[in-house]
Amino acid sequence: MDDHGIVREGLIAMLRQQAGIQVLGSATSGHDAILAAQRLSPAIIIMDLVLPDMSGIEATERILALLPQTRVIMLSACQTIEHVYRALRAGALGYIVKDAPAEELMHAVHAVREGRQYLSPQVTPPLAGGSPCYSHSKSPLERLSGRERDVLSRIVAGASSSAIGQHLSLSSKTIDTYRGRLMAKLGVSNRSALIRFAIENEFTK
Repeated sequence: MDDHGIVREGLIAMLRQQAGIQVLGSATSGHDAILAAQRLSPAIIIMDLVLPDMSGIEATERILALLPQTRVIMLSACQTIEHVYRALRAGALGYIVKDAPAEELMHAVHAVREGRQYLSPQVTPPLAGGSPCYSHSKSPLERLSGRERDVLSRIVAGASSSAIGQHLSLSSKTIDTYRGRLMAKLGVSNRSALIRFAIENEFTK
């Protein structure tokens, strides 16, 4: 289920060329995906993370509540740890990045068809140290301490290390240490990416 016509049609054409795979339908929105899933009862759904009316994560949760036997592969341009955790906790069994080669998607389809989890190599390393049961583990944002959340909220608001330090009665160097810790925990490499991550994942203190 993808709202981009070229991507969707390309996926359909590729899947139809594979032996043993039947494409039952497609959808351009989360609402249509839910209706199509109810009507067709597919064994596997390839779900885009970003849809025009709801997230692929929400659509996945709603579909699996109705069709728990269906297996979902999340297709996304996002590689942040938080997005992967949310998708897996929603019930997705696979997570594929959009720039992955076609054969990787087929590996994922065959894996989830057999009930095995499949994650793109690009997202697997950050998760390697976590619990294998992601549906019951906390996401990276949920694992932040109260002070880390406080610092992050002020970074997102645009405050400098000096200003944050003054407000929290800490040195600028200590705030810089917190920022580095936050980037490591959330899998981003700089301040801009940290802010973008927080906004994209609707972070609230």
